[in-house]
Amino acid sequence: MKISFTKMSGAGNDFVVIDNRSGIIANGPEIARKLCDRRWGIGADGLLLVEKSRKAHYRMMYYNADGSYGGMCGNGGRCIAAFAVRHGLAPPRHSFEALKYIYRVHVGREEVTLWMKNPRELLTNVAISLEGKRQVVNFVDTGAPHAVVAVRDLKVRKRRLEDLDVVGLGRKLRSHRFFTSGGTNVNFIELKRRKSLKIRTYERGVENETLACGTGSIAAAVIAHELWGLEPPVKIVPQSHVPLWVNFEVEGDEIVNVSLRGPAEVIFEGKTELPSVSRLRKGLRWMRFRRKKRRASAL
Repeated sequence: MKISFTKMSGAGNDFVVIDNRSGIIANGPEIARKLCDRRWGIGADGLLLVEKSRKAHYRMMYYNADGSYGGMCGNGGRCIAAFAVRHGLAPPRHSFEALKYIYRVHVGREEVTLWMKNPRELLTNVAISLEGKRQVVNFVDTGAPHAVVAVRDLKVRKRRLEDLDVVGLGRKLRSHRFFTSGGTNVNFIELKRRKSLKIRTYERGVENETLACGTGSIAAAVIAHELWGLEPPVKIVPQSHVPLWVNFEVEGDEIVNVSLRGPAEVIFEGKTELPSVSRLRKGLRWMRFRRKKRRASAL
């Protein structure tokens, strides 16, 4: 069976978006692994499904490229909103449901603004042990868990963001026992100007560096405000070099009314064969076998 899809990008964070209001996709994790594979599928950081909601215009279901449930995704939320407006599913100002929460969004001509949940579990300047060395990290949940590390706090020879082994360092921190049992996303940040940050992100579920991360950008802005007093709006420059803007308000000790603004673009549209569950499982077993064979031959 063939199904229509749209490949979209939110500042370089790319997604496969599908209208699933009919419920034709019931096996989201396996479909995500198949479609998001950059060699065997369409290729993306994640899969976004538009589903029916009784509380908002629609519900967003997000799966990471490895098939794990992704929770909330900032750039994904902006992309699915642009998709909904493009296909007449919602007006420019609307709301959608994700993780039993209602998110507000405004789809403009060139940018999409998404209002997020208030950050929680904020921790700054926490010392952990990383390979026997003391490492200072920060943490905040912005709809997804995020570790944030200032480049100048890293115990590495070259303390420049562009020189970092983001995948190597990110992988070590991602599953560190200090963080949640499911692990964390990891962001490395560098202050450029009074209201500007550069960021590189290792995303769990993708298990690699991505060109941008919406909830990671919010985490970076919040941590930079706490550490260095950065005032909103904060300009975030990810690895894609397509800027995102994070705005928020401060009420006492709380950060509220958080929003993420930036482009959400259609890369291409098409149709793809929707494989049966049995075919998917057979294909995934073959892919795992090939990976194991390559590892064995490399030893």
